[in-house]
Amino acid sequence: MLKLKGVFSALVTPFNEDGSVDYGALRSLIQWQIAEGVAGVSPVGTTGESPTLSPADHLKVIEATVEAVGGKAKVIAGTGANSTEEAIHLTREILGIGVDATLQVTPYYNKPNAEGLYCHFAAVADLGVPVVLYNVPGRSAKEIPLSVVERLAAHPNVCAIKEAAGSVDRVSAIRQRCPGLTVLSGDDGLTLPMMAVGAEGVISVCSNVIPREMNEMVKLALDGDFVGARKLHERYYPLFCDMFCDTNPIPVKAALARMGKIHPVYRLPLCGPDAANQARIDACLKSLGLI
Repeated sequence: MLKLKGVFSALVTPFNEDGSVDYGALRSLIQWQIAEGVAGVSPVGTTGESPTLSPADHLKVIEATVEAVGGKAKVIAGTGANSTEEAIHLTREILGIGVDATLQVTPYYNKPNAEGLYCHFAAVADLGVPVVLYNVPGRSAKEIPLSVVERLAAHPNVCAIKEAAGSVDRVSAIRQRCPGLTVLSGDDGLTLPMMAVGAEGVISVCSNVIPREMNEMVKLALDGDFVGARKLHERYYPLFCDMFCDTNPIPVKAALARMGKIHPVYRLPLCGPDAANQARIDACLKSLGLI
């Protein structure tokens, strides 16, 4: 089974001024991420503004990501949906183009029961591509129950879970009940605490901005140097907070725009930060020497 370990950047989707996808900026971001040592990238998730990408854009961004990565890192492609039929369709479309795994978010809004959740994820996993479950109740209004995680962990194609429920305790529970299932943090600020109890990395928003530093912190933790890792955690903790001063990915795209890497363009209903949050983001970037 696929083994995922390290930092996987939850990529933003850069847009041109007219709102179209900026594939040149996307390639540049990916090349920079790889040069800075990340283990992989995850396009078209929450941070990639997947809800406002058309199906054609969605698939083209994944294809462009695979091409830009060129086999130098892992690609965990977001192909989740709150319709099982749609999730299966998107996942089928990426079979054979070179992705390493698919990120499958908890179906949002319709709030399926435990059996519905199991059947949804299992149906995608049955397609044969490695699946990373994505537990994010703050977005989906539904947590994947531990009993469902345990059942899914027995599926040969379910390789990991991204835990973005804000609970270190839940990581311990998953490790106890599913010892073979890789846990990846979905919260930058909890990456180090989660790794202390057995998580093996992070699918990170902040690594869009500090890929080398996130990679170094996670590598130290994986090597058992929690003193060294904590120093980096403490230095970049303000960034971990400020990148969520507004709805993700608003702050991280604002930060990347200030760094000159993308245009500050979003697709409605997302829009740029207000003046107070922009000032907060700018101050944080300046304090860390990023601008």
